Formats: sequence, structure tokens, C-alpha cells
Amino acid sequence: MDIICEKCQNTIKIPDEKVPKGKAFAINCPKCKNKISVNPAADPPPSPAKAPSAPPPPPKAQDGEDSESDNGGPGGGFEYLEAGTKTALLCESNTDFHAKFKAALESMGYKVLSAQEPREALKQLRFHDFDVVLLDEMFGTRNPDVNHVHKHLSQLPMSTRRNIFVALISERFKTGDNMQTFNKSVNFILNTADIDRAKNILTRSINDNNAFYRVFKESVVKIKG
Repeated sequence: MDIICEKCQNTIKIPDEKVPKGKAFAINCPKCKNKISVNPAADPPPSPAKAPSAPPPPPKAQDGEDSESDNGGPGGGFEYLEAGTKTALLCESNTDFHAKFKAALESMGYKVLSAQEPREALKQLRFHDFDVVLLDEMFGTRNPDVNHVHKHLSQLPMSTRRNIFVALISERFKTGDNMQTFNKSVNFILNTADIDRAKNILTRSINDNNAFYRVFKESVVKIKG
């Protein structure tokens, strides 16, 4: 029998011969110590969720075009960037959503890097300061409240975090939900139902955010100068 801890998503394997026949029992998760109640007769153990589909690979570069590592493809980072280039990190595993969000960001003038998994996203965040991070709350997880990329962004020093516009893609929260935006420590929440309006919504919210911090950033520059 496979039992999945609801708290940390750890999978616990118990030999069938050790499972009480038709009786409820409880075990402690060896990873997080959470107490798990199991009733084989009433609640069969959940099967692991199907892994999210990966974003489509970028087309093969033709002669004279940038390679994948140059254009922000899933396999590499930004090797050549002109001064003032706006960059965005896209963390979205749904193939259809990924294509639409990438198209929206590129039409807004951003150089987009697509991460296929949380480990790759975290690596890129350590080596590059992105202007925008577009993160699906389900990216690399089955529990939207346990998202490692989101956690990393929330723990960045304020001097760094203030310069990154983080938009959380969600099916749970409505677009522009100010309470959840504050609760999740992000700059904006975009519901997947509004994906076709992503360009206009993101443009407006990014402009509002820049206007909000403009005086503060100008004051910091004067103080340091």
C-alpha cells in the first residue's frame, strides 16, 4: 500500500501483509512527523498525480538565428543581452498556457527564459536578476501552498525582491485579488481564465507597480550618490 502524506507529499510504502485487514490505523510520516489516518475499507490510498506536461521545445535554430541558449530556451540561460534588455522567467508547465504567456511577454518586449522544472528556475534566479517572474502556483508541485520557487522568491532580500515583478498564475484566486496578492507576497495574481487578456493585464499591473516604486527608487539613488 502506498500512502501519501497530505502535509509534505511524501510517499510511504507499506507491505500489504502488514496492513490491518479492513481496519483503520494511523502512522507518522517519517519525513515531517505528520500523523496520517488510514481507513483501507473507506478510503483507498490516492494514486500519484500525473506529472504536468512540459513546455514545448523551441524550434531548431536556422542559420543566422540565435541558438536555444541565446534566446532563453528551456535548456540554457541568457548568454548575450544588450544593455537595458528586459528579461522574464516563465515557470509554467501547461503547454497551452506556456505558449500564450510566452507570446504575451515577448510582445511586451521581454526576453523570455522558460524553466521546465523548479530546480532549473531556482538556478536561473541565482544567476540572473529578472525584471518579471511569471509563476504558476502548481509549477512542479501538487500542492499550491508548497511551491519551492514561490518560497525562494518570498525569502529574497527586499533590496533584490523589490526590483522583480512577480505575477502568480492561479486557478483558485481571481485576477487582481489584493488580499491574496498581499498574503502570497507577490505583486499580482492572474487567474487562468483571463489568459487571453494576459498582455493587457500584465502591462497595466507592471506599469502601476513601476509608478508605485519610482519615487522610492529615485530617492535611494540620490542617497547612495
